[in-house]
Amino acid sequence: MEKIQYLLPWSASGTERTLSVFRFGAGPRKAYIQASLHADELPGMRVAVELKRRLLELEAQGRLNGVIELVPMANPIGIAQMFQATHQGRFEFASGKNFNRDFPELAEAVAPLLKGQLGDDAEANVALIRRALIDTLADMPPPASELDGLRRLLLQHACDADVVLDLHCDFESVMLLYTMPQHWGRLHSLAARLGAKVTLLAEDAGGSAFDEACAVPWLRLTELFPEANIPLACAATTIELRGMADTEREPCTHSAQAILGYLAEQGLISGEWPPAPSSRCEAMPFAGAQYACAPHPGVVSFLQPLGARVKVGDPLFEVHDPLNDRHSIVRACTDGVLYARERLRFAQPGLWLAKVAGFTPIRQGRLLSD
Repeated sequence: MEKIQYLLPWSASGTERTLSVFRFGAGPRKAYIQASLHADELPGMRVAVELKRRLLELEAQGRLNGVIELVPMANPIGIAQMFQATHQGRFEFASGKNFNRDFPELAEAVAPLLKGQLGDDAEANVALIRRALIDTLADMPPPASELDGLRRLLLQHACDADVVLDLHCDFESVMLLYTMPQHWGRLHSLAARLGAKVTLLAEDAGGSAFDEACAVPWLRLTELFPEANIPLACAATTIELRGMADTEREPCTHSAQAILGYLAEQGLISGEWPPAPSSRCEAMPFAGAQYACAPHPGVVSFLQPLGARVKVGDPLFEVHDPLNDRHSIVRACTDGVLYARERLRFAQPGLWLAKVAGFTPIRQGRLLSD
């Protein structure tokens, strides 16, 4: 194992923050895994603890056939953001920006470096593109902030990977994945191994989240160079490891083992591994997800459990205003699966309280919320 450490730029005077990357194995193929980019989403960090332990064992046994890079704490800025004993790891205090938005979009930047060089050899094209991605990131102007520096470092390590796994969670949630529809076939067995209930598919969910910053350039380059043989060489996904409180040892150990089994299936780890189970996961368009909000303030009572299959008109939750006796029931506007709920139980303006994944697109434009 190699431990790589970076000092983030622009730390407050008299302080410094460090990003740590753990590199296991060697070889031409690579997987990149990071956890807790939203620093208060801790199940990924707990899974990373198990991954690190097992990768050390596998490396000692000579069973790694490629490089696996692990970033167990992808956000040293957000991990320190506490406000009155409450962790605030989604948005940077200094700028108000979401830690998982606005990653550099690289396709247009790398295209001039590739003009006239790409041909029919897919393997050669992949090598050229990965070199161009790395060079483009290295040649960017110095980071303008600590957050910009963090984004740059994370993307530099992930941009040349065959597989990118970004470990997150929701407030209260079933296990689910986000990915591009073009990668669903390649990630189907990962969803099965994890026991995911839903996978949400979108080519561009808006906001340039980390997984899309890794995967979308390959898609855009196929459009910019239609004459060249360019495979979609980076299968990237965001994995929602259930809810924020789901850090217990057994499910996190199971998730780590599922990820390792998938990497073995991808040829990065040798030895005997259980086959992927039959999948219960349904792939649905992200545009088909209902974000249900309350019509007025009040205390919230949920009327459906997580994972419930609902029909249009089924009640999701009710809201009681204790001062003026207003009472509302918010219902599903699509058939699908209730996959996430808000942890707060008092309705706020514009705050989603329940998410339902459906097969019929009902939204357009930017799909990700802040």
